[in-house]
Amino acid sequence: MLHRVSPEEEKFLQHKSDGKKTPQFTDFEGKTSFGMSVFNLSNAIMGSGILGLSYAMSNTGIVLFLVLLTCIACLSCYSIHLLLRSAGVVGIRAYEQLGLRAFGHPGKILAAVVITLHNIGAMSSYLFIVKYELPLVIQAFLGQTSSELFFLWYWFMNGNYLIIIVTVCVILPLALMKHLGYLGYTSGFSLTCMVFFLIAVIYKRFNISCPLEVFGNYSVHTETPEDTCTPKFFTINQETAYTIPILAFAFVCHPEVLPIYTELRNPTKRRMQNIGNVSILGMFIMYFLTAIFGYLTFYDNTEAELLHTYSRVNPLDVLILCVRLAVLVAVTLTVPVVLFPIRRALTQLLFPGKPFYWLRHIIIAMCLLFAVNLLVIFVPNIRDIFGIIGATTAPSLIFILPGLFYIRIIPTDQEPMNSRPKIQAACFTALGFIFMTMSLTFIGIDWMSGEKRNLGGH
Repeated sequence: MLHRVSPEEEKFLQHKSDGKKTPQFTDFEGKTSFGMSVFNLSNAIMGSGILGLSYAMSNTGIVLFLVLLTCIACLSCYSIHLLLRSAGVVGIRAYEQLGLRAFGHPGKILAAVVITLHNIGAMSSYLFIVKYELPLVIQAFLGQTSSELFFLWYWFMNGNYLIIIVTVCVILPLALMKHLGYLGYTSGFSLTCMVFFLIAVIYKRFNISCPLEVFGNYSVHTETPEDTCTPKFFTINQETAYTIPILAFAFVCHPEVLPIYTELRNPTKRRMQNIGNVSILGMFIMYFLTAIFGYLTFYDNTEAELLHTYSRVNPLDVLILCVRLAVLVAVTLTVPVVLFPIRRALTQLLFPGKPFYWLRHIIIAMCLLFAVNLLVIFVPNIRDIFGIIGATTAPSLIFILPGLFYIRIIPTDQEPMNSRPKIQAACFTALGFIFMTMSLTFIGIDWMSGEKRNLGGH
């Protein structure tokens, strides 16, 4: 049965020479190459979470970790497929506009709010890394170990001042770029820094012996018994349940998918899907190699933040200091990429249908960066707040909204509700609610156990 085109959809369509109609996208026709788009999407996927993957493997075992990581990668590719399929039907390449088409104005507001909260949380986590890691890196490079020397450099190594300097000198100029495609070069450099991190992890696997020898008060002592230096292929413990959401959200890039699609040269659904597949495959390989070589270095001694584990072995290791600096550069260069979808969401929400205006473009970027800096500087336990936000927004962006958009936007005369694609989309949406419930449950259990520990301490 042929789909009858409504008057509302007519403006999104154009006639081809054979008389058929195909979606005509109404926004910016991009000039970004395939490679630059891969860099930008890969950079959006790659986050600080890579530092915790070895810890996740230590609590799942190698085989279970690989199975979970593979499943999540495939589900992320499918989620991108749902977004692109929905966008292709109605000729819209904006997450918020898909929400508008699917559920009216409430859907548009919901999509914009979810993207804004999730990406502000991501930007805050990156700047937290800069705030706490950069002073330590500077201190180590200068060879300062005593508190007196650290105090002399107080103004220069205060994390609050450093994030302001980094924001003004590096992040803001990149965030003022007119198009996301221009950040392909910095995204490529950011990914290069993470490749350097991976190479260092592989190299250190063959240079650190087990049992682990830890430098404590400048004396070496054995940290672990010999029987813990064997890899586990499948394990279940108390921490295993906490690692599943970490892996589930390792491929969150969905707010950036449609903006990157907007600016893609020769845009087609297949071309953008290939960009998503290549990006996810590349990050899958990096994630797995980082996790397994980090795990095979420290085994049960692996900490939640991998670089901290290396610092326990030798806090003044020059290679690890360079790796720390590379990770700092990588997360800093990721912030502008994450900011673009927030600005687009706010623009769609507050100034719908308005043409591009430089002053508005600049003011929104400056206000967002100002707000994130204030959060990072003045709210010490912001991670708990964004833990809840992340547990709700990440499943919404990966599973729930793409599935719901697909079910609502694809016409029933093309795909009835009992068709296999829509049943799959419904199951995909249900999986998102399961992940959300799991994540919130784990956070609640962790908070309650923390309160019990505090009460016990008193």
